[in-house]
Amino acid sequence: MINKLKYGVLTMSILSILYGISDGEVDVVLNKAINICLECIGIG
Repeated sequence: MINKLKYGVLTMSILSILYGISDGEVDVVLNKAINICLECIGIG
């Protein structure tokens, strides 16, 4: 039971990551991360 749950969660996680990559969300997340970092050090 637990093994099926672990593999199910792992499969859904991988599918979600692949969907996000194919949808172009990598650029959005990277841009937000850069903006947050620049705001923290006071440049942005």
